[in-house]
Amino acid sequence: MKPRAIGELTLDRVIHERARLIILSYIAQAGDREVAFTELRDGLGFTSGNLSIQLKVLSDAGLVRVEKRFRERKPFTGATLTAEGGLALQAYIREIESLIDSVRTGQGGGAILPAAALHAGVSDQGGHDVGS
Repeated sequence: MKPRAIGELTLDRVIHERARLIILSYIAQAGDREVAFTELRDGLGFTSGNLSIQLKVLSDAGLVRVEKRFRERKPFTGATLTAEGGLALQAYIREIESLIDSVRTGQGGGAILPAAALHAGVSDQGGHDVGS
């Protein structure tokens, strides 16, 4: 993939917000499986209120489908990734990868970070610090 100039990036503002990116990624990892609200809340450490708000934003944007119903006579809320949501997440990941490539190669039009800064704290498979 050819790195794009940093000024050309068009990061999706709905997805880019940390909580929504984490929620969307978690749901995407589930594949076609519907993810329970309680699983998201407990697995990601969100409060019920914050999760509800973020799911509404993602749902309003058409990225996730949220369905409320009864399961075994108990209220159940589940979320699944929509086709549009999957495509949007893939596009977002490509944009982030392009940003990373631009920084690594210095093709973003600005100063490149020293190699040591790019690898600080990163170890190879043998446990050796690559930044040294």
